[in-house]
Amino acid sequence: MDAGSQPNRNAAATPLPPISRETLWYLDNYILLRDYYDRTISRIAARCVRKGNIALEEYPHYSYILDVLEEISETGNYIIQHKELYPYVERKIRGGMEALRKNLNEYEVELQKNSSPDMIKEDASDLAKMKEALGSIDVKDDPTLGAGMNMDDLMNKLMSQNHVNTSEYETYDDQPAPDLEKPEGN
Repeated sequence: MDAGSQPNRNAAATPLPPISRETLWYLDNYILLRDYYDRTISRIAARCVRKGNIALEEYPHYSYILDVLEEISETGNYIIQHKELYPYVERKIRGGMEALRKNLNEYEVELQKNSSPDMIKEDASDLAKMKEALGSIDVKDDPTLGAGMNMDDLMNKLMSQNHVNTSEYETYDDQPAPDLEKPEGN
């Protein structure tokens, strides 16, 4: 058991207020998840070494680690929002609420640093904030404009951007279509 899982001995003498089993489950689950996460990281780190010393982030099932971190974060935030659990935290976690907040903050920072963009929960105002920060975007010089053009259209676009007169060049459309049938007699 790591140092953060040792109970706070000073809080042991204080009687605990009654709470439901369902509410207490969150604290027990947080402690189990935290221990499970630590063990999983150790195990996967060893596997990464055996797989040629690859980075933890390159491990094929790395997203599972992030999923566990997300669950720890959600469970820890539930505990923080429910003050009736605080005396139980003081008894079950060394350092009490201060340690829980500190560890939870570290887990959340780790989760944010390593989450893919689609894992991060979107705030409805994020797009507006980004647009405000970036300012208006002028699409007339959009480099992706014309993606999917045929070759002639692409060449015409490039030539016009470089101020080349396209009328003096032949295009494929100006030539007759080749006869693709086999000549008779062969």
